[in-house]
Amino acid sequence: MTTGGPSFDNQTIRMVVHSSVGGSGARITLSNRYSSAPLDVGEMDVAVQADGGEATRGTIRNVTFAGSRHPTIPAGAEAVSDVVPIPVRAGENLLVSLYVPGATGMSTWHSDAFDTTYIASGNHTGDDSATAFGTTTTSWYYLAGLDVLSSTARGTVVAFGDSITDGYHSSTGTYTRWPDFLARRLGAGPGPQRLSVVDAGIGGNRVLTDVPNLWQGVSALKRFRHDALGQPGVKDVILFEGINDIGNNAGPDGRPLTAQDLVAGYRTLIDQAHAAHVHVIGATLMPDEGNGYYTPAAEAIRQSVNRWIRTSGTFDGVIDFDRTMRDPANPAALNPAYDSGDHIHPNDAGMKAMADAIDLRLLHS
Repeated sequence: MTTGGPSFDNQTIRMVVHSSVGGSGARITLSNRYSSAPLDVGEMDVAVQADGGEATRGTIRNVTFAGSRHPTIPAGAEAVSDVVPIPVRAGENLLVSLYVPGATGMSTWHSDAFDTTYIASGNHTGDDSATAFGTTTTSWYYLAGLDVLSSTARGTVVAFGDSITDGYHSSTGTYTRWPDFLARRLGAGPGPQRLSVVDAGIGGNRVLTDVPNLWQGVSALKRFRHDALGQPGVKDVILFEGINDIGNNAGPDGRPLTAQDLVAGYRTLIDQAHAAHVHVIGATLMPDEGNGYYTPAAEAIRQSVNRWIRTSGTFDGVIDFDRTMRDPANPAALNPAYDSGDHIHPNDAGMKAMADAIDLRLLHS
């Protein structure tokens, strides 16, 4: 979640959430972490999605927080709901409908959801139909997480990164981000599914510094403990971030970036994870020749950082996205078969290739 979202007033926000694992109940996390005013929840419910913003008849369940259907979440805080008794299948979509009765001020949001959100005037939380929801966006508002109570899953893998992890240029509403493909691989293995997947990517995000565009988030150094280590059941974090630091030449304290700066940032995050008894798997940074980020100096930093990721032994494991995704004829560029067209973000086929490159034995269940 980040700051800088739009304000709402007497509106219902119906959002789609895609589950990576099945279970018998769910909890919803609402975040007011990056807002300056309290959030008054008029009403909230969850249902199984039928199609678009339409709920499957008979599946709507009220959501309560410590028994209350009308909580107020202070500025800077989050609230986790009581368990909602609703069956959830792996790969199934739920609709979370949030009614805000008054003016919210700037919302806490996730700008690039790559899914459709439906907005209506007034309170339409109990509607099976989507008729009242006349406006759509592709962002989530206040909705920070879905926890599924599973009888088989024993832990969570957090995919932590920037726009490539967030799913930029993947097809909207098709769940073709690389963490989605990873979740499907984990579910397709022999025996019951042991691991769920959380996507903690933010478009434009950097390791070392906050991004001037508010919706691209505070630095990984600031958000890692909450966004990665704070996830329920976290066992492993796949750390795949740094290309925005390199492409913007954004070193600490406003100075030019060095490879050593980025390595120091990685070491800090690894130390935080190990202190929390969480494994960190490092992913090499993918090529971007042809994109505006590319310069010979930036490429030298990327190559140096990737060498350190591969050879230092500091990470608990390594995923070599660079080797998987580069053009065999030009290793400084993405493979054209995987290029969405901007020479830095993969297309859907590229997202699948990334997930397929992950050795599942690296993950701890």
